[in-house]
Amino acid sequence: MKKFILITAAAVITLSASAQNLKFAHVNFNELVMLMPEADSARAQMEVSQKEAQDTYRTMVEEYQSKAQKYQQNSSTWTAAIRESKEKELADISNRIQEFDQSIQQELQQQQNELMAPIQQKAIEVVNNLAKAGGYIYVFERGSLLYIDEAQSTDLTKAARKALNIPDGRTLETLQQELQARAQMQQ
Repeated sequence: MKKFILITAAAVITLSASAQNLKFAHVNFNELVMLMPEADSARAQMEVSQKEAQDTYRTMVEEYQSKAQKYQQNSSTWTAAIRESKEKELADISNRIQEFDQSIQQELQQQQNELMAPIQQKAIEVVNNLAKAGGYIYVFERGSLLYIDEAQSTDLTKAARKALNIPDGRTLETLQQELQARAQMQQ
């Protein structure tokens, strides 16, 4: 019995000692993905697609408004058959607009997912490589944690930024300013 207690105590001491050598890290993954140079080109592609979608939508709405205005101006002089035909035409255009809006939103979301997937994968690979090289057993996403003890967890964000060729002065705030300036120029 004493032998069992000694073995158990030795195992507990060994586990305690090895647990103290565990290394943890954290990273701001959202920052990495948003600031990667590849994300800039993905955003540019998305802007082009969104502009094309907006132009098409606007054209469809203008067509509807033009025909609706013509209907309002002339419906009192039309026969019942012409009025019914024009009402059906307006309803068809309205349905096309709604269907286009729904489908284009899905397509734009799918395009964004497809553009961002390789960017996210690259960031994951960089973080994984840094974690393996540093001997970390876990790397946590900073945004999903309520508390991080900076003394016991290493922030890999700076090293990952360097590995991903993100300029030192570029932050989420400067990115937001760039995007706002670009939006203002387009208006």
